[in-house]
Amino acid sequence: MASEFQRSKVDLVFGAMDVTGDGYLTEEDFRLLAERWASLRGSDEELLSTVMLGWWNTLRLAAGGAERVTLDDVLNVVDVLPGNIEPVLGTADAMFGAVDSDGDDYVSEDEYRVMIEAWLGREGRTDFTVLDLDGDGRLSRNEFTTLWAEFWAGDDPDAAGSYVFGPVRTA
Repeated sequence: MASEFQRSKVDLVFGAMDVTGDGYLTEEDFRLLAERWASLRGSDEELLSTVMLGWWNTLRLAAGGAERVTLDDVLNVVDVLPGNIEPVLGTADAMFGAVDSDGDDYVSEDEYRVMIEAWLGREGRTDFTVLDLDGDGRLSRNEFTTLWAEFWAGDDPDAAGSYVFGPVRTA
């Protein structure tokens, strides 16, 4: 069962991904996220749609093929991730490719900010220096994957990856 901290993390992202505001995640939400991201970047709508719909399919299949995914469905997925991290790593790799808009195999603070704004639908308050694990001013693919895995499969409030999408409110 997901901890209260995990629930808080997932709730933050779930609310942001529920673009239509109906309390469920649907394919439409992920299409709208891709459109929002492409409009912020000014390009690559096809790539971003592919990545976002891949993320949708991962969640949908994990929720038993449902056409609408609930917060509890996502939390059920989070419960099994520590023992089956491969879907998270695959999604992290796809996300890295989408975030790295200049193709230099690193994610800059500006590229990261665009991703956060696209996902949250507003400016986020993510402290990039906390996420930059080696302090070189950018995220390598390995750093990004580590952060992504910590966010989705971790339960450590002190882990840098716990704040991939910004500060998490706890009860």
